Amino acid sequence: MPLLKIQTSIPSPDPAQVEGLLKELSASLASHLGKPESYVMTAFEANVPMTFGGTTDPVCYVEIKSVGTMGEAKTRAMSQAFCAQLETALGVPKNRIYIEFADAAGAMWGWNGGTFG
Repeated sequence: MPLLKIQTSIPSPDPAQVEGLLKELSASLASHLGKPESYVMTAFEANVPMTFGGTTDPVCYVEIKSVGTMGEAKTRAMSQAFCAQLETALGVPKNRIYIEFADAAGAMWGWNGGTFG
């Protein structure tokens, strides 16, 4: 049920690097949320035409969604951790990364022909 989706303006790194990053982010998201990694989904989309602050310098937009309440302490910790991780892995400065956190009601998240609500 947790999802971490990255859209970035940078060219796509080597496929093996992307796979490694997605696996690291998956484990990290499961840990931050205290949920089984078997339910975590990660996605990466590069070469997205984007601007931030009126420039086309490298930028990332990240969506983190999960069933249940993440709360201020968790989102603050995740923002710090994921911004640092993406800056290191992709070279996008932390001040050019936006993260949107969204709590979803169980009934609004479908899986395996049903919902989590």
